[in-house]
Amino acid sequence: MTLIGRTRARAVQTLTLDSPDNRNALSAALVGELTDALSDCAKDADVRAIVLTHTGNTFCAGADLRDPPPPDALVALLRQIVELPKPVVARVTGHVRAGGLGLLAACDISAASHEATFAFAEVRIGVAPAVISLPLLPRTDPRALARYYLTGERFTAREAARMGLLTTEGEDVDETLAPVLDGLRRASPQALAETKALLTAKVLETFDRDAADLTALSARLFSSAQAREGMTAFLERRDPEWVV
Repeated sequence: MTLIGRTRARAVQTLTLDSPDNRNALSAALVGELTDALSDCAKDADVRAIVLTHTGNTFCAGADLRDPPPPDALVALLRQIVELPKPVVARVTGHVRAGGLGLLAACDISAASHEATFAFAEVRIGVAPAVISLPLLPRTDPRALARYYLTGERFTAREAARMGLLTTEGEDVDETLAPVLDGLRRASPQALAETKALLTAKVLETFDRDAADLTALSARLFSSAQAREGMTAFLERRDPEWVV
């Protein structure tokens, strides 16, 4: 079964997360297929830009707790999006949780409709948003990020745009993105690649400096007793034992 849909229109390749049974969670299989699809786009001279979107009412629910990708595979995927010599645009019309917010932050431009909601759910299952911090911390408001990292609260598309997680939000995401995609089609491939390199240099410095430490932190936390309790409670639809 294919987990990543592929369509193309006027030099824009759309990659669609298509695993609705687990709310497009980042399973090892989905991360592998998305990595391959992005590699194909990078090599295809006919692709000017990539749109990353989803089926169903959830863009991405974060890591698949039943089949999680290794932390280094998620790091590699996020870096691949940042390093890709073509713009990657996230198109969101549903909910985004945990690792899914890392995908948004890795993209060059992220747009969502008003009904989208967001949450860093990691603290509620006993872990931390470690690996996804690599693209998130350089690109978002640190004070706003602190609140939502620490509480796991849901927040709106408007708040996501205010804190820098989204580039733009609107009632109709396709209408919002139309001038963006038109602009990308009008730009030269060389100019896009070099301009993106300028914009992502500081983000890649964070990967170079912190990726190994955050990968180790993620692995340690996911193997901890509190994480086992948190993930079990989540799957059993109950509060973990530490809730007061």
